[in-house]
Amino acid sequence: MWFRNLQLYRLPVRWDMRIDQLEDQLARRRFMPCGTQDPESRGWLPPVADGPLVHAVGGQWLIALGIENRLLPSSVVKQEAEERAARIELEQGFKPGRKQMKDLRDEVTREFMPRAFTRRRKVYAWIDPQDGWLAVDVASVSRAEDILEALRQSLDSFPLTLVRTETSPVAAMSDWLAGGDVPGNFTIDMDCELKSVTEEKAAVRYVRHSLDGDEIKTHLQEGKLPTKLALTWNDRVSFLLTDKGEIKRLQFLDVVQEEASAGSDDAAELFDAHFALMTGELRQLIPAVVGILGGELATPAV
Repeated sequence: MWFRNLQLYRLPVRWDMRIDQLEDQLARRRFMPCGTQDPESRGWLPPVADGPLVHAVGGQWLIALGIENRLLPSSVVKQEAEERAARIELEQGFKPGRKQMKDLRDEVTREFMPRAFTRRRKVYAWIDPQDGWLAVDVASVSRAEDILEALRQSLDSFPLTLVRTETSPVAAMSDWLAGGDVPGNFTIDMDCELKSVTEEKAAVRYVRHSLDGDEIKTHLQEGKLPTKLALTWNDRVSFLLTDKGEIKRLQFLDVVQEEASAGSDDAAELFDAHFALMTGELRQLIPAVVGILGGELATPAV
């Protein structure tokens, strides 16, 4: 169990939600497969097969939202509706009107929906009830909203806020690149993206390229701003920081992986060991990232 991305949110430190309360409230919206006429179904699934809805290891919680979609392409509905409309035109001598075409599309959808294939995915979220963090393992804010909306609908109270820092990620990354250094136990890696604020939106991307030369400083002087920057923390975790404060492309480095591989061969025990190692690293990494961005600001609720 290794997250690849972190969309980060704030819960109250030492959140007063007990694990049994969370389990009971999530159970109100337990996942059910799509019905014959349902285009989509969402609900909570056990993160580990046959386990509870809230998987706990060392005081850290893991939850999973199941999302199932029926795959009925609009092009298929459109084609079938047009074929039926052509037959109707031959029978009645004139083309079906707008309302009749809409009714035909609705009719085709109802007929085809039960036969459509389904696709299911899980979205994982980690809750740190002690330090007050919620992290969703998705690459975009819009994808994270799936699980946040499900939590709002499931919980009696969900006091979530955005994470805001004293220094914006863009300003901080600009300073680090200009100075060639990052405070704390961070180092700049070899991936970066800079974008112009002009109408042309010119962009420069560096991949596996040294970022300590004059070329980067020239781009900054010309007004380009960093939107992504690869960093490594403490020689243990590498990641990509974005202008929105997202943490992407998380990679736990060799020293962490060696610790993970030293555990049991039992699948369940290995899952728990990996989750414990991951959350242990992230509980140190997240405050460190917030720290180099100047610390936290009070933020409005999400």
